[in-house]
Order: sequence, then structure tokens, then C-alpha cells
Amino acid sequence: LPHTLTSQQLTCLMEAPEEGSAEGLRDAAMLELFIASGARISELARLSVDDFDTREGFVRLFGKGSKERIVPLYRRAIDAVSRYVQEGRPVLLASRGDGAAPALFISARGRAMDAAALRYRFDVLKRRAGIPADITPHAMRHTFATELLGGGADLRSVQELLGHASLSTTQLYTHLTPDRLKAAVSQAHPRG
Repeated sequence: LPHTLTSQQLTCLMEAPEEGSAEGLRDAAMLELFIASGARISELARLSVDDFDTREGFVRLFGKGSKERIVPLYRRAIDAVSRYVQEGRPVLLASRGDGAAPALFISARGRAMDAAALRYRFDVLKRRAGIPADITPHAMRHTFATELLGGGADLRSVQELLGHASLSTTQLYTHLTPDRLKAAVSQAHPRG
């Protein structure tokens, strides 16, 4: 079964970025997007500033096979991305010289961050938060799905949000929420 973060681990991880710096604002935005959208690390690396609609509150992700999906974001994630774009990103771009780069996530050297660079930052933040070594960026995606199902979201909606082609892929997450399944049986079954 996929690894997920406990709520305490997630809280510690979300508090790990040093938000007083441009890099900290970037890292906070990255973590919020991971947990708010269920994005793969490769999807985050491909994001441009234009993939956000902060007014409507969604992000456009391009998944496997360049399949596009629109994922709504909660207010905290929108605020973290907006703050990074307005305050942190310009500082990081200034080190580039020309100040032009469409990528959302910018390194301290002013360049677009690829998946490996984002993975490295995740690992730095994970160590700072005291998160076990076996937790990977993909665990954020699993945590996103598990939290949605645990909160009552239906499997089809989670499938769409994750961009899974097959419902059977999404059903893997139902194994992580046995209490929810027990409650569904006792509530919906006529003999429950």
C-alpha cells in the first residue's frame, strides 16, 4: 500500500519552510500545491504562472500523456502561491538577470526547477521536519487521495482529481480507509 503522512507529520512538514525568504515562500507554495492538488512532482515541475487562476481558485495540471485536468484549490494554497508569485519569485528571478521565465518554481540561481530539483527541496524540508526517509513526494499525492476519501469524497471525484484513467487505480486508496468502508456498509446496507 502507498505511504501516507499522518496529520502530525503533515503539520510538521508544512511548517518546515522558512517563509522569511524567497526560497521559503517557494517551498511553502510547493508543499501547499502538493497536498491541495494531488499533483505528481513532474506535474509541479511543468507548472507555469499562467496555469493558475487565483480569482477562480484552480490550477491546470498536465499529467501523464499530457492529459490536462483542472483541480480546485483551497484558500490557503491559493494564498501561498500568490504570495510566492508576488514576493518570492521576483527575487529569485532577479538573480537570472533577464527576469523572464514562464516556470512557476524558480531556483536560487533564477532557473526553472525540474522534478529532481523539487525532489531535492522536498527531501530537505522532510529532514527538517523529522519525517521518515521512506516518505517521498508521491506520498503527498497518496495523502491527498486518502484525506479526500476519508472526508467523504466519492471515488469517481477522486479519480478525476488525480487524473487516473481507470477507477481501479483509484480504488487502491479505499484500502487505506477501512473505517470509512465499515461506516458505509453499516449506513447503507439494509441489514447493516
